[in-house]
Parts: sequence; structure tokens; C-alpha cells
Amino acid sequence: MKLHDLQPNVKLKDKKRKGRGAGSGLGKRSGRGQDGQNSRSGGGVRPGFEGGQMPLFRLLPKRGFKNINRKIYETINVESLNVFEDGTEVTPELLFETKLLNKNKAKAGVKILGDGELEKKLTIKAHKFTKSAVEKIEKAGGSVETIEVKKWVKPSKKA
Repeated sequence: MKLHDLQPNVKLKDKKRKGRGAGSGLGKRSGRGQDGQNSRSGGGVRPGFEGGQMPLFRLLPKRGFKNINRKIYETINVESLNVFEDGTEVTPELLFETKLLNKNKAKAGVKILGDGELEKKLTIKAHKFTKSAVEKIEKAGGSVETIEVKKWVKPSKKA
């Protein structure tokens, strides 16, 4: 194969040019058919509309409850904290920097879970801890500090 033999792998289709005469194949009614709601400009129906028939989303039973005020914590187990040196102060910012946690998923903060064993003496600051996590951290000689979640306050309008 030589440089002049190269060609694109896919043939790109030309854009449909509607209403440009009978010879184009999309002239006169521009592929919209003879009459009806869809032939009109601005015509058509909203998504989910089934022509007056009971829509599927209304026919199916609704289940469960979705709490709009739920708090989404990014979680990490104590065994994952063994990567840090002895005496390190582990904060949520440090966990985000070391890519152990994803900052975008930690909407309400960071929660430490008690799965696994901790072999390092660490000072851990987080928004929430499980009882077993606190026990394991203190058993390893470390300490626990709970961070308060800052609530967003709407700024007042100043005249």
C-alpha cells in the first residue's frame, strides 16, 4: 500500500435536501406524507403520547420511594487506608488527591466503613464513621475526628 492508495473507510452520505423538487426524491411534501398532524410545521406529539390510549408509564404500577433529601456519601474501608504512612492525618482532600475516592461522588461527604484491618496509626478526619471503623482505628492506636457538613446558605439580596 502506498500513500496515494489511502482512502476513507466509510462513504459519507450527503445531507437530505428536503423540498428541492420532485427529482430529489424528497420534493413536494418533503417526506412528511399527505396530511395529518405530523405533516404540519411544528406538528407531532410529545414523547410518551399514544394517541389518547392510556400511556404505558401510567399503566405500570409504581413501586418504592425515592427520598429527594437523601445524603450520598462516598465510602472507603479502613483496610484501604493502610497505604498511608504511620502518623499521617487522613482528610477527605488527601483521599481525593490520592485517587482513593472520587470527589464528584462525595455529595454529602466521606464515610469510613469498618471492613478489613488497619495496621497503621492514623488520625482520620471524615464526615461519618461506622462503629466498627472507630473501634478498629482506635485499636490500631489512631484517632477519629468527625467533620461537620457545611450547609449551603442562599445569599441574601442586598439593595
